[in-house]
Amino acid sequence: MGLIHFNVPPFVGTEFKYMQEAVNNHKICGDGPFTKKCDEWLEKRFNAKKVMLTTSGSSALDMAAILCEIKPGDEVILPSYTFSSTANSFVLAGATLVFVDIRPDTMNIDETKIEDAITEKTKVICPVHYAGVACEMDIIMEIARKHNLLVVEDAAQAVMSTYKGQACGTIGDFGCFSFHETKNYSMGEGGAIVINNEAYIEKAEILREKGTNRSQFFRGQIAKYNWVDFGDSYLQSDINAAYLWAQLEVADDINNNRLVAWNAYYEAFKTLADKGIIELPTIPEGCIHNAHMFYIKCKDFDKRQAYIQFMKENEVLCVFHYVPLHSAPAGLKFGRFNGIDKHTTSDSDRLVRLPMYYGIKKDDLQKVIDKTLEFFDK
Repeated sequence: MGLIHFNVPPFVGTEFKYMQEAVNNHKICGDGPFTKKCDEWLEKRFNAKKVMLTTSGSSALDMAAILCEIKPGDEVILPSYTFSSTANSFVLAGATLVFVDIRPDTMNIDETKIEDAITEKTKVICPVHYAGVACEMDIIMEIARKHNLLVVEDAAQAVMSTYKGQACGTIGDFGCFSFHETKNYSMGEGGAIVINNEAYIEKAEILREKGTNRSQFFRGQIAKYNWVDFGDSYLQSDINAAYLWAQLEVADDINNNRLVAWNAYYEAFKTLADKGIIELPTIPEGCIHNAHMFYIKCKDFDKRQAYIQFMKENEVLCVFHYVPLHSAPAGLKFGRFNGIDKHTTSDSDRLVRLPMYYGIKKDDLQKVIDKTLEFFDK
């Protein structure tokens, strides 16, 4: 059977065909035909005002932070249980990070802890839709509007997930997707920024196009383009976009395939959860997830480490996830934790991710299940 990897990047079979087409078009830089196809597909599918592919999910967050006009001394509220990219973008803009605790059921930011963390310096709330399960966005948006704050959704893991019928990434002022090789849909390295407030679209185009109004020029809106503001190069290569386009064409097939695997895990381990041996993911009412990952939470840190080692000995790669940012050297340097760390550290110490990817073989899936049951039944 061989080693069962934790992740295998998605590949549907038409990627090379489209990449060759991009080369034949003599247009392999940013905003080529495949980039535009991907942007339009994402806009239409998610009912988004404007979507623009970027070089990564991190650069999408960088753009969002700049568009929020964050200045040194401003504060951004976010969960500590997230990847460093979420924090880096706001640090780059000069913000102080204010971490708050997570909910143990979803591992998402605890919306009831946000308001207490707001100060006169707060500028942005950045919820992270962990594992493709939406945060409680109604409450978060209500808090943001009450305090005149902007909301940047880190929806890196949540492409195809929804909250009360609305696509994750399209609820806040800005949304950020990732198409990294570990995500449900991939172009190797890549991402997208979602602009949900039309007032920011033109500024976002200029920022993404090295500070020029080149996009307006190509639409025939101006006679020539010029350097008009600060910008950078966030355009994704059309070769990468061609790779992604192959997957967006069959997005529902990929989504359904992952959900089958996710549901198989859940049903297989439900008895263990009922006995209190492990904890399983929770999907709140009104949330539709995308099976981005499947995780379990063990009794404690030692049990998790023993489980990871046991699975490794049986040629199954399972991994723990984030070390909370507020306890990391950079987190201590650039931010602070507001309130009590009741769940962030303790739950992160218990969480372990199982192999989950498009096209995982049934025999491999069954082996992961069998070995997991064997370990916890010992």
